[in-house]
Amino acid sequence: MVKIVASEGAAPKSGLYRIGDREFAIVKRFVHDAAGIFLTDAKKNLVTGRLAKRLQAHNLQSYGDYLKLIDADADERQIALNLLTTNETYFFREPQHFDFMQRHILPQRARGRPFRVWSAACSTGEEPYSIAMLLDDALGQSNWEILATDISTDVLTHARRGCYSMQRAQHMPPNYLRRYCLKGVGPEDGNLLVDKKLRGVVQFKNLNLNATLPNVGLFDVIFLRNVMIYFQADTKRQLIAKLIQHLHKGGHLFIGRSESLNGVTEQLEQICPAVYRKP
Repeated sequence: MVKIVASEGAAPKSGLYRIGDREFAIVKRFVHDAAGIFLTDAKKNLVTGRLAKRLQAHNLQSYGDYLKLIDADADERQIALNLLTTNETYFFREPQHFDFMQRHILPQRARGRPFRVWSAACSTGEEPYSIAMLLDDALGQSNWEILATDISTDVLTHARRGCYSMQRAQHMPPNYLRRYCLKGVGPEDGNLLVDKKLRGVVQFKNLNLNATLPNVGLFDVIFLRNVMIYFQADTKRQLIAKLIQHLHKGGHLFIGRSESLNGVTEQLEQICPAVYRKP
C-alpha cells in the first residue's frame, strides 16, 4: 500500500486537473508496487486523463486528495489500478504465434492429460478467445483448458461478456468468425458475441502477476505478450522465474515480438522470435 505523505495538486481550473511532480511520483510508485509497471514521465498526461473523472466523481479538488482516498479505500484503489493498466488488444494479434502453436506444438502435445494454456495478461479477452477457437478447431471440445488472468477487474468483466466491436475481429480467420461468433443486429449492429460454448470454457480470474502466484498448476503454453515492455529488468526476471515454475517440461512461453528475454533468464531456450521453450 502506498502511504500518502503530502498533497501538492492544484485545484481544478476550467474543468481541468493538474498533477504535481510529487503526486505523479506517488502514482508511479503505486502502479509499480501493485502491478510491476514502470511509468515514464511521458505517461503523465495519460495518468491525469484517466484519473480526472475519479476526482470529479468524488468531488475532489486535487490529485493529492485522490491519492489519500486510494490509500484508505481498497475498492477505489482497484478502480485506479483498472484505469491505469488497461491496454487495447484484438483477436489473433501476432498471428505467427497461433500458427506456430497449430503447426508445431499441438501435433506434439502430451497425450493422457489436458492441454493447458494460460493467457497471463488477457486484457478484455480477445487473446484467450482466439486460443479457444484454435483449440476447439484442432482438438474438438474436450481435453483442453484455458486460464485467462488479468490484474484489472474491469477488463475481466468485459471479457466474460464476450461482446466486441467487429473492428476487433479484422485479423480473425473468416471461418472462425462464422463458426464461433454471432453477428449483432439492431442496436448491436457492428458488434459480435463469442459463442456461448467458448465463453463457458475459458476460466477468467483476477490475478496480479507481480504478487505471489496462487497454485494454478502446470501449463503447456503460457502467453505473456506485450506486458514486459512496461517492466524494469528486475521485475522481468522475477516474473519470468515465477512463470517458468508453471510450465511443463517442454512447454512454451510466448512473449510480444517487440520483447526479449536476453539477460532475463537462461532457463528457457529460444525457438524463434518471441517463442521460448522449457528444456
